[in-house]
Amino acid sequence: MLAGRRLLAVRPGAASAGLVEALARVLRTGRPLHGWALDYTERRDGRLRRVQLLCDAAACGDRVLATWRPALTEADLLTSDAQKLVSLGWGNWDLLSGATSWSDGLHRIFRTAPGRTWSLTELCDALLPEDVPRFAQCVRALLAGADTPWTRIRFVVGDHVRTLDVLGRPLAGTDGRPWSIHLVARDLTPQMRSLQRLEETRKETEVLRRQAAAEREVAAQLREALLPTHSAQLAEAGMTVAAAYLPSEREAAVGGDWYKCRLLPDGRVLLAIGDASGHGLNAVARMAQQRHALAGLAQTGADPGAMATWLNQLMCGDPTALTATTVVGCIDDRVLCWASAGHPPPVLRRGGGASLLPGDHAGPLLGLIPGYAYETSTVPLEPDDLLLLYTDGLIERRDEDIEDSLDGLVRSLAREGPLSPEETIDDLVSAHAVAGLEDDACLLALRID
Repeated sequence: MLAGRRLLAVRPGAASAGLVEALARVLRTGRPLHGWALDYTERRDGRLRRVQLLCDAAACGDRVLATWRPALTEADLLTSDAQKLVSLGWGNWDLLSGATSWSDGLHRIFRTAPGRTWSLTELCDALLPEDVPRFAQCVRALLAGADTPWTRIRFVVGDHVRTLDVLGRPLAGTDGRPWSIHLVARDLTPQMRSLQRLEETRKETEVLRRQAAAEREVAAQLREALLPTHSAQLAEAGMTVAAAYLPSEREAAVGGDWYKCRLLPDGRVLLAIGDASGHGLNAVARMAQQRHALAGLAQTGADPGAMATWLNQLMCGDPTALTATTVVGCIDDRVLCWASAGHPPPVLRRGGGASLLPGDHAGPLLGLIPGYAYETSTVPLEPDDLLLLYTDGLIERRDEDIEDSLDGLVRSLAREGPLSPEETIDDLVSAHAVAGLEDDACLLALRID
């Protein structure tokens, strides 16, 4: 049937499998092939057929004599594929002759070449020391003629540890004594590595969770210490004060927003609010530095413009400091004198209306321009006037212009009527808790009684 026909006509898969090239090499070099293995696939009877061939070839003058035979039957190929799919393999050890035979799956598990099997002694040498007793118990049971259940055993293969489930069965003679041992091994190494990575990830996540919880706890305690409730001395000075801190994320109540409101030795009331860049404990540390620096500067009797100027110089001279915003004010004999460094202006509620304080004198961010001298502005205050100081987290929205946000804040204060500072803060907190915040916010409300 094949005589006189071209090879690629009757065996079209020969080219892609490399057979034609191998035969040409035999003809070119004169070196024969002995048991050369190749995977061969061809279309036969309307379907693809795959077979592994062993090829022998030798040059005969200007021709080539070649023979090939199947290395495995189709059933053998399916069995090999099934072993690979489920990471399974088996082997047999003849206790009388010492002969050993392994399936393809066991060769894949132990990374050995076909035909290169391990004796029971070599198998024991590859055991992880901790698993020697378990494997010894398994072998003793097999030699005693008993089947063994699945036993998890680890072997060192190359530079890696492979985890196997091993099942054993003895083959006994008529006298009941085993003459052969049959072992089935299932490779669990990929699953064990996945479980190990999952456990490592779980531990790392737990460490990060604990670190985050510790940071939140430390930051909360720091904030409570650094942003205390207002002093009773302010009430004696004829003022009522309320303040609040609004975190943008419930689980991370840490930021650089701060306020300061206290009675100074010279009788003035210091009123300030600010926002240090960043989040986390670093932002809290910068917030504490700025707040304490301002408290120290206020003891000099300087006006708010001078205090903002000196605070800016301190930050510009510190290479680790970032930028910040602030409003610094002092109330003396019902007159507010205030300076602004890149911060939104306070809101004054008087009677049934509210308005932003004019901020034409406002200067740049703190820590931006060394030597900048900040200017001040004065506003006379009347009984029942309420001042609201806030950080930009209260008004910044990605989908809303900042001017519109300020107008909305002014309108909300004008609608509230004669509420106390604490009621005013509570209403603002409730309103923004519903809308949500994109950044932390701090609020400080002061009423002239």
